[in-house]
Amino acid sequence: MRFEGKKVAVTGAASGIGEAIANAFAREGADVAFMDLDMDKVKKLAEAADGTNNIGIGVDVSDKASVESAFSEIEKTYGRLDVFVNCAGISIIVPMLECTEEIWDKTIDVNLKGTFLCMQNAVRIMDKQKSGSIICMSSQSGKVGGGAYQAYCASKFGVIGIVQSAAVEFAKEGIRINAVCPGVVLTPMWDKQVISYAKKRNIKPEEVMPYFESKIPMGRIGTLEEVVNVTFFLASDDSAYLTGQSLNVCGGQVM
Repeated sequence: MRFEGKKVAVTGAASGIGEAIANAFAREGADVAFMDLDMDKVKKLAEAADGTNNIGIGVDVSDKASVESAFSEIEKTYGRLDVFVNCAGISIIVPMLECTEEIWDKTIDVNLKGTFLCMQNAVRIMDKQKSGSIICMSSQSGKVGGGAYQAYCASKFGVIGIVQSAAVEFAKEGIRINAVCPGVVLTPMWDKQVISYAKKRNIKPEEVMPYFESKIPMGRIGTLEEVVNVTFFLASDDSAYLTGQSLNVCGGQVM
């Protein structure tokens, strides 16, 4: 098993990409802290996952005290942290002139402030052991802006900036920090966004995914497994000389 004995923490682990990544690490022998605002869900997922030393932790990534408490529990339980994957995020599609201050603030708080707070606490643990890999979920929308997506794009561009800055600062401490930039991947998040995206493009909801496929050079939507595989690469020694990078996983839609 590729990550036997490793101590891993994943935010946003109650659903979608975060859940897939957390479960995949557990299958590969890691002890995994499933972290999410939905505490009941992650506790159940941790209990059901492969392995015997997984834990579920409720955390609001936008709240400093909540994040500090969560990482304190991880350090108390595992004594170290080898891999941290920051998947917690929200996405709201709304035209700029309809984007409220509440939508803007919530998006930035979860996607950008949450990334910073969690990375800060993960680094504090890893700095003691002088090793570790941090992987943050940005997006292809963190590379190229899209209409009706200002708050989300701003937050995901910002994630890449944090990754690059922290990677430089902690490279000599043995901590590697990289980002994954998925394109369209079918998750529960998209189930909620299809109607909004259809309105944005003035198409029918059932036409949304075929529309995306027509824009992707590889002609298909990405899978959770493909995002997991890139995350595994960045978490492993196979990428030992990579830090500060943001890898696109989008079928060639963004290069």
